[in-house]
Amino acid sequence: MSKNRLKEFFKLGEVGNYFFRVFQKPDPEKPSNFNLKMMHGINKISILMFLAAIIIWTVKRCA
Repeated sequence: MSKNRLKEFFKLGEVGNYFFRVFQKPDPEKPSNFNLKMMHGINKISILMFLAAIIIWTVKRCA
């Protein structure tokens, strides 16, 4: 497999990049309002709860 095909296979895309962006500090250049801050806060909570559930489920299945 060539290097470009391997790089393309592991490319995250827009959805994957969102997971990294949501945990970064907000960019002061971009406009922000209360609704947007609440949406990102709820998304952070849901991502963390999903990851915790996957970890707990995996530990219970393997034990």
